[in-house]
Amino acid sequence: MTNIRAPYDSIGIGYAKYRKPDRRIARAIRAAIGDVGTLVNVGAGPGSYEPDDVAVTAVEPSWQMLSQRKGRKAVAVRAVAEHLPFEDATFDVALAVLTVHHWQDSEAGLKEMMRVARQRVVLLTWDPQHAGFWLTRDYFPEILDLDRRIFPDIRVLEASLGGPTVHEIPIPGDCTDGFLGAYWRRPAAYLDPEVRGAISTFSRMRDLAAGLASLQSDLQDGTWLKRNGSVASRAELDLGYRLMVASCVSKRPLAPRR
Repeated sequence: MTNIRAPYDSIGIGYAKYRKPDRRIARAIRAAIGDVGTLVNVGAGPGSYEPDDVAVTAVEPSWQMLSQRKGRKAVAVRAVAEHLPFEDATFDVALAVLTVHHWQDSEAGLKEMMRVARQRVVLLTWDPQHAGFWLTRDYFPEILDLDRRIFPDIRVLEASLGGPTVHEIPIPGDCTDGFLGAYWRRPAAYLDPEVRGAISTFSRMRDLAAGLASLQSDLQDGTWLKRNGSVASRAELDLGYRLMVASCVSKRPLAPRR
């Protein structure tokens, strides 16, 4: 296992504290998973969105992330998405939440998920065709450039998954899962280095000083609110996050549940 590349060994230290599953996003993911008995969570991290009423196997390459899974009932396996160490059709469902952009080969990883799932694959990702929001428009435009390089195009994912259904996942203003778009209605949060430390995009940026100084100034003098008042009054916002659900049933007969 020493040859596994795991960037989150260095950038995932605060994930368990700041990446707590949001109940509304969890509800959408749980509905997509359906009434099943077994699930593999690929790129599982500290275990967000793993259902409590399903037998879960967590796949994660990072020791740092695995160490933050304290109290989880799931069986944890250190492996990568591109080489899942399971036989065909081992699980009812394969789940991957905001992780496909970190894989070395997303197409290979999705094929592996389709291979080990009997019923369906559930994938939460971000659409790189989305325009972004005020953070990327006014303060860190380079974020869009960085993320558009690594997030697979939705159409490419659709082809790999064989025509999945795609659902828009609006992000609530008080979202508890601290990914990049979670604080769109709480701009001061982005000034906190610990909050940024749980957002992988910031770890790839060379210089944050100018953007942070501009944001802090705009918050202090009211510029941010004047510019974004209409957005700040909303309960939720479409930031480009998409839930994709692909059926595996047509590809193989269902195996009996154990």
